[in-house]
Amino acid sequence: MEKFKYLVLSIAIISSSVFAQEQEKEKPQGHTDQNKFRQMKDLLATPNESRTASGAPGYAYTQQKVDYVMNIMLDEANNRIYGDEKITYHNNSKDYLEYLWVQLDQNMRAKDSKTPDIDSENFNNPFNGPVSFINDNLKERFDGGFNIEYVKNEDGSNLSHSINQTMMRINLSKPLAPGDVFKFQIKWWYNINDINVDGGRSGLERFPDGNNNYTIAQFYPRLCVYDNVEGWQNMQFWGRSEFALEFGDFEVKITVPADHVLEATGELQNPKDVLTKEQQKRFDIAKKSFKDPVFIVTQEEAEQTEKGRSTKTKTWHFKANQVRDFAFASSRKYIWDAMAVDINGRTVMAISLYPKEGNPLWEEHSTRVVANTLEEYSKLTFDYPYSKAVSVHSERQGMEYPMICFNFGRPNPDGTYSERTKRGMIGVITHEVGHNFFPMIVNSDERQWTWMDEGLNSFVETLAELDYDPNFITGNLPKDIVPYMGGDQSYLSPIMSQGDYVYQFGPNAYTKPAAGLYMLRQTIMGPELFDYAFRTYSQRWMFKHPTPADFFRTMEDASAMDLDWFWRGWFYTTDYTDIGVKEVKQYYLTDKPTENAKKIAGRYNMNLDDYKGQLIYYAEAVDGIVPSDAKEVSDFEVLNNYLAMLPDSEREALKKAPNHFYEVTFEKPGGLVMPIIVELTYEDGTKERKTYPAQIWRYNDKEVTKVFKTDKAITNIVVDPDLETADVDMSNNSWPKQEKESQFDKFKKKIQG
Repeated sequence: MEKFKYLVLSIAIISSSVFAQEQEKEKPQGHTDQNKFRQMKDLLATPNESRTASGAPGYAYTQQKVDYVMNIMLDEANNRIYGDEKITYHNNSKDYLEYLWVQLDQNMRAKDSKTPDIDSENFNNPFNGPVSFINDNLKERFDGGFNIEYVKNEDGSNLSHSINQTMMRINLSKPLAPGDVFKFQIKWWYNINDINVDGGRSGLERFPDGNNNYTIAQFYPRLCVYDNVEGWQNMQFWGRSEFALEFGDFEVKITVPADHVLEATGELQNPKDVLTKEQQKRFDIAKKSFKDPVFIVTQEEAEQTEKGRSTKTKTWHFKANQVRDFAFASSRKYIWDAMAVDINGRTVMAISLYPKEGNPLWEEHSTRVVANTLEEYSKLTFDYPYSKAVSVHSERQGMEYPMICFNFGRPNPDGTYSERTKRGMIGVITHEVGHNFFPMIVNSDERQWTWMDEGLNSFVETLAELDYDPNFITGNLPKDIVPYMGGDQSYLSPIMSQGDYVYQFGPNAYTKPAAGLYMLRQTIMGPELFDYAFRTYSQRWMFKHPTPADFFRTMEDASAMDLDWFWRGWFYTTDYTDIGVKEVKQYYLTDKPTENAKKIAGRYNMNLDDYKGQLIYYAEAVDGIVPSDAKEVSDFEVLNNYLAMLPDSEREALKKAPNHFYEVTFEKPGGLVMPIIVELTYEDGTKERKTYPAQIWRYNDKEVTKVFKTDKAITNIVVDPDLETADVDMSNNSWPKQEKESQFDKFKKKIQG
């Protein structure tokens, strides 16, 4: 082994001679603004007294408050909602407001709505059968818009207003001063849409037995957000990008048929008026059951109730404080179960309502999934602050509101269901219950930045699903976004796009941000750093209105990591990841001179023939071919005179020189910079993992080189072996190159037919 001690030195001599040149090569060429690691000051708003450079609310941060007192009546005979509301608007801003803006979301279904006009129409759509043709072209349009009966001042006098599609401007007689309150009232009604026929985020589902399942939201005129970023957030509602809303206090009375079971946002104020004594007793038992759900209404009882039609009514009275919206669900078909959840010592109720058509799947999983979601989200963000979370089953819905959500996942008529149906149901409940955290509490602007609620929520949903079932197929991992990111660039949009204007809404707003955050947690930052920063963001912006800049800045502020390169690439571009192995050069110990050794000796004016004894030099192998002389022994001695001049300390260090050196060049055909994750397999079958941070690309955006030193021969090198970085082409990720079809190629063939 003594002969090996000179190997590193001979390499070091060569390296040192070209060190300055190599450094010069690595300097950025031109150093233009296209540097992937440039800071994001050109993209983020300048910090101010309202929103600080740290990502936290500033000392001058303000937000409005809106309180509602409503009386709602569900007219089952005509499928209509009638309502009146008294609104109290608190101007907490520093501005004088000349008018207020109110959202009229149901107007997207009005007969004169412009919403249908923005979609392309043709006769060549393969999905347009005869029924679709009639519905799209010949059927009379459903009239589901608001019918505003009056808009009045608090004293009952008429209040000037103007309606522009889904927005209504309240014209104030004088500007509303900072700190002042304005009170007014609105009365309205509208026809409830059939979700399975007319679509929509709320409405009714009809059953063959004549009963309906009412899942009702966006049912009342709601105030728009006014803040120091957008002013009035009064973008029209086209049906896709969701809602920007203010927090406030709600008092709502809802009158429905007496045989209905009803749940809603807030605390029920009159249980003795609307529940039987047995139902109250069962609910009290459920409050102490932390392991299994307790039935408040059994399936047998629900089946009996759905056979009748009460002509009487009941009024359910709810109050909710510090919520941004209100929704409810009502039907005589509901089975009702509930269980308690321990959230850091405080009891929260997990509740489910579902018709018998949802069983046995719903009674097996729904409430348990609600409980798991509350527990897992609370660990990653903040303790769930409300008293309950309700999951309501509707055949084709997946929609969220404070404390209540509507979810799909229906078994076959005989009660059987596929694993896919089960997984879809668990996934949608986790997702929609999770929306209580984003955006119902961390109250981002959904109309402008869809990813801030859907993407962040989909990310935490992924972790909660994997906790519920470690083998759960989430669909939100980095590998899941590969087909989208590797697709036709003309059909891609950056995540930082307003949701109404992107081609592929689901991948753009849900999967890509979720996969990116998962990558950030697992691969780039690590769970400990990420979780602390993410929790800091969540707690900073509870019950407030964050922007993307607040999220980006907080994640860096709380972790001491410069992530501008990640935000810029992943959120502001449609670039993709593609990192591969371009070339591998192997170096071996040998005692027989090659041309390489002769050149080295010549550099120091040494004649190899003058030396007898041990010779130390290296031979180079390209593409895995080892020179035939790599392990032969000769009598020559190269550079011994020079080596003899080494200090004893360095001579001793050289004794530890390894047997093998591999110079690996990594290439990056993709536009995104990402960490390089390398798995080495040795000749004895053992493996070793190395991860190089994304900053390795800072001087050369095309390729970089690393040297691996080892006493064992390397038989295989794989980049990103666990598919952590959403690499779109795995065919260049291995050495020796594996001649097999990549997943990306398989996907391309599949979509090309």
